[in-house]
Amino acid sequence: MREGVTSIVNPFDMYAIEEALRMKTRLGSGTVTVLTMGPPQAEAVLREAIAMGADEGILLSDRAFAGSDTWATSYTLSMVLRKMGDYRVIICGKQASDGDTAQVGPGIASHLDLPQITYVRRIEAQDDTHIVAERLLEDGVEVVDAPLPCVLTVVKELNEPRLPSLKGKMNAKKAQITVWKAA
Repeated sequence: MREGVTSIVNPFDMYAIEEALRMKTRLGSGTVTVLTMGPPQAEAVLREAIAMGADEGILLSDRAFAGSDTWATSYTLSMVLRKMGDYRVIICGKQASDGDTAQVGPGIASHLDLPQITYVRRIEAQDDTHIVAERLLEDGVEVVDAPLPCVLTVVKELNEPRLPSLKGKMNAKKAQITVWKAA
């Protein structure tokens, strides 16, 4: 039940947004596009991401998406990414706070036939062709080198999300949010 409930950014996705912004700064170029799927009021989470520094937001909102499970959600997001076409790194929070399944990021990787690194706690290196990341395991860490494009799911140890600036909030207020339907 979502009617009357304030939309918030999934806490793990805040770390994903922050890391995307940091990557853009480190590399000196790129665009941070934030996608979300939900009812019209989910536009608020996109505005929050733009206030943090994201360049644009796309809301996937259609009655056809109502009640989607993790497979349908990852499929829908992957179809949008396929339509967009120009991406190097897709970053997701490790899991959603409502479902706690940790399946959407890996599902996107599967639908797009991309390599993935899950539970990323540190980015060690990145260039135009690959990324090296440290992933959290139950009993330690593992360093993985993956070709780009790829999908990352991130954990809270990765960074500390920034607070939106006043200028960012003003930009977010007037930002044009793109809304895509199932068609």
